[in-house]
Amino acid sequence: MPMRSFVILLCLFASNFIYSQQQWILHLVDLTTKIMLKLDLCNESIIVPEMEMFGPMNGYLGGEIYGKWIITSFKIQEKEVILRFSNDLGSETQETRLTQTSDTTYTLKLLGNTVIKKVEGRKLVKIAPTLNMIKK
Repeated sequence: MPMRSFVILLCLFASNFIYSQQQWILHLVDLTTKIMLKLDLCNESIIVPEMEMFGPMNGYLGGEIYGKWIITSFKIQEKEVILRFSNDLGSETQETRLTQTSDTTYTLKLLGNTVIKKVEGRKLVKIAPTLNMIKK
């Protein structure tokens, strides 16, 4: 009987681990700003467009923003993950919190001062500190 209980607990743990890993392989987009987030926090499997020479990474933020922002580190916590991004030049970093709000929607909140910018006209302006993203 104890061996059977151990096997059941082991199976539950394994299935929960597999589910939590699959949950963080995402392609998200904010339809309003056309900013997208592509991430795989299980493996470094994502090739960043125009940065192929660096090989696969955990993901990036792109779309209608200035440059590409690459995930340099992350910390998974239940239904949210803290992501640290670095711009394509490596000169600026931005910490964010990605929270799952439903099966298909997520909120990306920029923490601290916003440094990610987009081009409007002939100026660089900071993006909104909170983005509502959906699975693509």
